[in-house]
Amino acid sequence: MTDRQRQAEALANAQIPGLTPDNVAGEVKEAQAAKRDVLDVSGAPVQPPTEEELERITNDVIGQLKSVYDPEIPTDIYELGLIYKVELEDDRLLKVTMTLTAPGCPVAGEMPEWVREACEVVAGVRRVEVEMTFDPPWTPDRMSDEARLELNML
Repeated sequence: MTDRQRQAEALANAQIPGLTPDNVAGEVKEAQAAKRDVLDVSGAPVQPPTEEELERITNDVIGQLKSVYDPEIPTDIYELGLIYKVELEDDRLLKVTMTLTAPGCPVAGEMPEWVREACEVVAGVRRVEVEMTFDPPWTPDRMSDEARLELNML
């Protein structure tokens, strides 16, 4: 069971009127709009990460992104340059903007889910949203030197 599934189960069993796993996102947006604290599963306010925690979360997210591979290319998506932006908001929502090597990629429907699942296990991340974009289009120029070396493109 993933951390997100455990959180959803805890929310479902929490006896908090109107708070269910399906409407947590709505509750968070309403709380932000009303300038109320966002509450975690235990009912405690969600605090923005400290600088030290942000550094650890950043390293952990990069490690998790490096665990996701394009099945047609033997290099992880981080080194391929498929990750365009990663942003951790004060309420600990992690937003990832990514692309694919080509719009017709056979795993286009699955890869964002792989990224979401990989990142949601990072301690300190409350929720993950993955957005797919093709602007700008990916080119091999976005690859790291490590990826180029791995693919004999140096």
